[in-house]
Amino acid sequence: MDKDLLFKYNTPGPRYTSYPTVPYWQKTPPAEETWKDLVRNAYTVSNHTEGISLYIHLPFCESLCTYCGCNTRITINHSVEEIYINALLAEWALYLKIFGDQKPIIREIHLGGGTPTFFKPENLQNLISGLLRNAEVHPRAQFSFEAHPGNTTDEHLMALYEVGFRRISIGVQDFNPMVLAIINRHQTYEQVSHLTHKAREIGFTSVNYDIVYGLPKQKACFMMETIMRVVKLRPDRIAFYSYAHIPWVKPGQRKYTEEDLPDPDKKMAIYETGRNALELAGYTDIGMDHFALESDELCIAQKEGRLHRNFMGYTDTHTQLLIGLGASSISDSWNGYIQNEKNIEKYYEKVNKGALPILKGHELTSEDEILRRHILNIMTGFETTWHHKDQASDAVYKAIQRLSEMEFDELVEIQPYHLKVTDKGKSFVRNVCMAFDARLWAELPEATIFSQTV
Repeated sequence: MDKDLLFKYNTPGPRYTSYPTVPYWQKTPPAEETWKDLVRNAYTVSNHTEGISLYIHLPFCESLCTYCGCNTRITINHSVEEIYINALLAEWALYLKIFGDQKPIIREIHLGGGTPTFFKPENLQNLISGLLRNAEVHPRAQFSFEAHPGNTTDEHLMALYEVGFRRISIGVQDFNPMVLAIINRHQTYEQVSHLTHKAREIGFTSVNYDIVYGLPKQKACFMMETIMRVVKLRPDRIAFYSYAHIPWVKPGQRKYTEEDLPDPDKKMAIYETGRNALELAGYTDIGMDHFALESDELCIAQKEGRLHRNFMGYTDTHTQLLIGLGASSISDSWNGYIQNEKNIEKYYEKVNKGALPILKGHELTSEDEILRRHILNIMTGFETTWHHKDQASDAVYKAIQRLSEMEFDELVEIQPYHLKVTDKGKSFVRNVCMAFDARLWAELPEATIFSQTV
C-alpha cells in the first residue's frame, strides 16, 4: 500500500455507525412522545416482515482496561447484577407498551459492554428469558455477545447457548504480554484458545476476534506474532480496529503517555503488517476494519448486497428498528435516534419513574435520510448510485466535488450517477464517507472529537 496516501488521508474522522454522527445530533432531543411515534411507526411497518433488533448494554467490569473507550462502571460488587437486570426489563416493558398488541419478533440480540460476562450465567439467562417472555423469536434470529477471555466460563457459554446464542465476539486486542500489561488487560493465549474451541464444541457457529492496532508499546513484529496465533485458531471474522487515543474523554488512557504510543510511521507499519497477514491468510476485507472468511455470513451478505451497518457494527441482518436497552445504549428507528442516559443512577431514576431514559437524540431531515443511505451504501458495498431524482440533492453533488482529489489518487471512480471505491481506496472508506457528511462540513470541529481514519 502507498505509504504516502496513508499519511495523506490519515485525518480525524467518524466511524459512521450512524448519520448524522452523534456530535452532530440536534441540540434539543426529540420529545419522548415524538420518539414514541417514530418507534411506533417503524414497528408497525417492519416488525411483521423483518422483526426488530435489540442491543443490550451491560456496563460493569471488574477492572478497567485503560485503552477502552466504552461506557463502563468498574466494580467488584456483583449485587448490582439483579438491580440492573430489573431496570433493563422495566425499560423493555415501556417499549412493549409502545408496540401495542402485536408481539415483537426478535431478529437480533447483541450483548455489549462493559463486560457482559461480568454477570453470572444464570442472571444472563434470566435477562434473556425476561426479554423473550412477551416476544417471538424470528426463525433466522442471530444472538451474539462480547466475551472477555479472562472471565468467560464454560458455564457462560452453555447458559447463553441454551437461550439461543450462536455467535461470540472475543476481545483479543493483542497477544503480546507487554502490550496487555500496559492496557491492564489480563488474559492469555491459552484462555482465548480454550474459549474458541469450547464455543465451537458447544455449538456456536460464528466466532469473531477483536484486534486493536496502535496500542501503547505495540510493534509491527508483535502484530505479526498476534496474527499468526489468530490464524491458527481460525476465527470466522475479525474486527481490526485502530486504537482511538482520546484521554480528554477517557481519563483511564492517561495511565500512559503519547510517548508510549507508536508514532505515525510505526502505527502505519503495524496496520500494514496486520492487514497483509490477514489477507494472505484468506480473510476478505468486507468493510471498514472488518475481515471475514469466504464462508462467513458477513462475506456472503456483502456479495449478495445484504450487508448492513448500525451501532453494533457490521451485520448480515437488517431491521428498520433497533432498540437499545441500558445505560448509554442507542436506539435507531431509521428516521430518528436516541441515546439513553450514560450515568447509571440517572438511568435508574428515569426508568423507575416510568419514563424512557432519553439523554439526547436526533430526528432526521429528508436530506439526512438521503445522505445516510449513500454513506451506508459506501460502508457496506463500497459504492452508491443516485439514479432517482429523490436520491439526488445539492449535498450529494457537493460530496462528489469534494472527492476530486481522491479520484485523482485513484481511490474512487466517479461516473454519472455512480460512485465506486476502488480496491486501492478501501482503506480510506471513512474519508470517502466524510465527503458526504454535510453536517460535518457545515460545522467543522474546532477540537479533535474523532479518532484517526487509519
